[in-house]
Amino acid sequence: MKIRVTIDSDDIAVSLKKVLIKHMLDSGVDVTDLDYAGKHPGALYPEVGYNLALKIKNKEFDRGILICGTGLGMAMIANKVETVYAGVCHDVYSAERLRKSNDAQILTMGSRVIGTELAKTIVSAWLNAEFEKGGSLPKVEQMRMLERKSFHPEK
Repeated sequence: MKIRVTIDSDDIAVSLKKVLIKHMLDSGVDVTDLDYAGKHPGALYPEVGYNLALKIKNKEFDRGILICGTGLGMAMIANKVETVYAGVCHDVYSAERLRKSNDAQILTMGSRVIGTELAKTIVSAWLNAEFEKGGSLPKVEQMRMLERKSFHPEK
């Protein structure tokens, strides 16, 4: 089964987004560019990130990639959406662990932090990794339980 991947960026990271789209298409990955900022001139990264995270939550896509200057803001806003897990990665090992250990659906990166070749390698590693469960499963389950408590506190 092919995974459904989406990508988006703020205006700062459009050039890296285009490079990553081409890289994924050349690798046979089915990727959709949401282009939120292109459709909503003046949109700031929180809107871009929130829009993509909602699509992940609603299962329109299996995984998403968000890019801004550092990747930090995109990770922060994506993690505000219930059941969505995002992490910023600027190295291959962290990108693999983001999937293998944390079952995260969204990878965030910073166009001002890494170069294009490293970004392509990170994306490939993340897309090829799958959640291993094992010793990480109890931790991820606890994260999900604590998330439910945060979003749905008892009255």
